[in-house]
Amino acid sequence: MDNGKISAQITKLADLLEFQGANSFKIRAYRRGARVIKDSTDSFETIVSHNPSQLLQIDGIGKGVAEKITQLVQEGEISEINEILETVPSTVLDILRIPGLGPKKAASLYQELGIQTLDQLQAACQANEVQQLKGFAAKTEQSILDGIAIAAAANERIYWSDADELAESLRTHMQSCPAIKQLEFAGSYRRGRETVGDLDILVDSTDAATVMAHFSEYPDLAQVIVQGDTKMSIRVGNSFQVDLRVVETNAFGAALQYFTGSKDHNVELRGRAKQLGLKINEYGVFRVEGDSEVYVAGAQEENVYQTLGLPCFPPEIREARSEFDWAKETSIPELIRGEQIQGDLHMHTTATDGKASIEEMAAAAKARGLKYIAITDHSQRVTVANGLDAERLLQQWKEIDRINARRDDDFLILKGIECDILEAGPMDLPDEVLEQADWVIASVHFGQKQPRQQITDRITGALENPNIDIIAHPTGRLINRREAYDVDMEAVFQAAKENNKMLELNANPVRLDLHDIHCAMARERSIPIIISSDAHKITGLDVMKFGIKQARRGGLTAEHVANTKSWDKLQTLLSK
Repeated sequence: MDNGKISAQITKLADLLEFQGANSFKIRAYRRGARVIKDSTDSFETIVSHNPSQLLQIDGIGKGVAEKITQLVQEGEISEINEILETVPSTVLDILRIPGLGPKKAASLYQELGIQTLDQLQAACQANEVQQLKGFAAKTEQSILDGIAIAAAANERIYWSDADELAESLRTHMQSCPAIKQLEFAGSYRRGRETVGDLDILVDSTDAATVMAHFSEYPDLAQVIVQGDTKMSIRVGNSFQVDLRVVETNAFGAALQYFTGSKDHNVELRGRAKQLGLKINEYGVFRVEGDSEVYVAGAQEENVYQTLGLPCFPPEIREARSEFDWAKETSIPELIRGEQIQGDLHMHTTATDGKASIEEMAAAAKARGLKYIAITDHSQRVTVANGLDAERLLQQWKEIDRINARRDDDFLILKGIECDILEAGPMDLPDEVLEQADWVIASVHFGQKQPRQQITDRITGALENPNIDIIAHPTGRLINRREAYDVDMEAVFQAAKENNKMLELNANPVRLDLHDIHCAMARERSIPIIISSDAHKITGLDVMKFGIKQARRGGLTAEHVANTKSWDKLQTLLSK
């Protein structure tokens, strides 16, 4: 059980306790403990297995939290959560996912209106019943209505990063089954969609019974939904569905293509097959001869496409957007790969809200094969992160110069800053400071609900500033948590193009901002993209792979991503 899962359960307990109106000190202790667990680079599962008493030596972990961690690791659950859910419907957790609502207001809705589900809440808002409650208003009611769709989506789909972790766990478990010849994952997970509704596992085997018996022994299995001769569906963890299909060798490639999708991509394939006198489905490609069908291909996915006169498209671009035009007019682009990234140009240190020093981040980045990084702590407007004023920033840059001077390798630490675009429009730090930087990121953290023109003008104005190199997380969205702010992205692209500036693809799996369509739009306009980790701790550097997956969905190659270049070559792309 990894730290993320432990932290999530402690947070869930805190939410339920606050929903019940429990002691506020106890709730704060659980929330603090959850943050400590999430941010730690040490495995809490390992600590518990070796010596649970060592938990009390960790700052932020009190006796109560330590007891819950130990119980969760040793027994797989926290009994207090189960006890609370005997008196409170589990569906109230869906309501808690509504952005900005909070456990106290959710409790008021439950206690005073008897609201237990998102559907009931939506009906109450539409009937103007919610605004009649104390502490609520018409504006609050509308905000809740706007957030219900986000909460519903969060309940149905999980982040690709979480699906990837689950997939690797399932792969490890299934690979120990001797009856399996081949195993692959399909569906939206394989295509790299930013959220995933379920997982599809395809297995090549002649012994489906043995495979399904092994599948049923997966440690995190919560329920067997259905089981047939060659198909089995289960729920794991918090009710996420995993579907297993067992197929024969000569159909494995066809099944992999079919169940990878997308639906629109497959519709196009079926149309092309029909024009060639062929039929394509999950069992293979068949030549139609009168009333009979003759098997042509299906064992390998490549052969399925080859039979239709097509290249084997990378899964990430199988969305019936541009892939068939590329195949017809030119060639399929060689999509970017993780090993092509040379530098990470967005990260934070202990100077603001990071968890590691400059040298620790540099060492970790070098160990991951990078050639350069930019230290980009927050500027002073972000007071909650102890943002840097001009004096502190200049001191940090002097420290970076000293570190670079005493290094005996060719790894480079760049002097950077993530500078806020203030609500009124100007930058958070003076130009005479920014012009001394190697790398300046401009970002919006406040005033995200401003009118469309105002927020667009803030961003385009920053792009016109000669000291700004790039806009970070350009739409401000948090997947399943917060909608993008209302910004005219066409105007942003135009300003970036005219001013020779770059846009960020933030690789944090909760952001993935720019999204895939915006990445494709930037590609078409020849606007360089930087894929950044936005790391706040050493392990945060590892999210780069999620940004790579998103970039591939946007059709980006190494040529479209500027930080695949050396720092010297990247500088030639900058306007300053």
